[in-house]
Amino acid sequence: MNEVYEKVKRCYESIEDKIKIKPKVAIVLGSGLGDYADDIRVEAELNYSEIAEFPVSTVPGHAGKFIFGYVKDVPVVCMKGRIHYYEGYPISDVVLPVRLMHMMGAEILFLTNASGGINSDFGAGDFMLIKDHISCFAPNPLVGKNIDEFGTRFPDMSQIYDRKLMDTIRHVAREQEITLREGIYLQLTGPSFESPAEIRMLRTLGADAVGMSTVVEAIAANHCGMKICGISCVCNLAAGMSENPLTHEEVQEAANQAAPRFKRLITESVVAFQSI
Repeated sequence: MNEVYEKVKRCYESIEDKIKIKPKVAIVLGSGLGDYADDIRVEAELNYSEIAEFPVSTVPGHAGKFIFGYVKDVPVVCMKGRIHYYEGYPISDVVLPVRLMHMMGAEILFLTNASGGINSDFGAGDFMLIKDHISCFAPNPLVGKNIDEFGTRFPDMSQIYDRKLMDTIRHVAREQEITLREGIYLQLTGPSFESPAEIRMLRTLGADAVGMSTVVEAIAANHCGMKICGISCVCNLAAGMSENPLTHEEVQEAANQAAPRFKRLITESVVAFQSI
């Protein structure tokens, strides 16, 4: 058996009797967006520290627990705080939560994050539907012996973000009168924010927003056969695009201000996913 797969399996077996529902949708909440879990009809909560061998989130604004419950009538598992590569964990641990939620039965992965805007048309507080992504310097989580229990050795990446899920989110945004940008998200390793020269490079590569998460999770979920969608909350303009220095507190504050719109967009999209 593959060691990485065995670790995910041990994590699952350590909490199997605590999971009261089979989630349809797995939701990962990014920086400053954790309060969304307060709107879920909660059936159970599980701290990461209670799960055998599970990596623990160390970032401010990331509570570090799974929330099991219902968004209206849709069973969900909500990851309140993600694991980042910059925290010092191996990449297999960074994507372990996604693989674990897949093992719980989740079919859809809804990724969210806080990002820096590279596209000059974006402003702080905008939402960007992730149409595609670029991985830059973050290790590919599929490197090493393939985990056949999850997927094929060479997974297709031509349509990572599901077209039907994206169309649903677009429709919900129009109905809720929420402005929804669209673009390409690029993941760097962090934890330092990017330099102005790096932002110019990323713009040349075709990125619209940049952050320190999400892409490796999408790769692992795609390998598992999950349907994936993602929304990035543009919490600040990237380095060199404004006179202000970048801070984590600024990111959290912008995300907090965007939270009411974010909650509506996520809730109504998850409900609409039932028909897909």
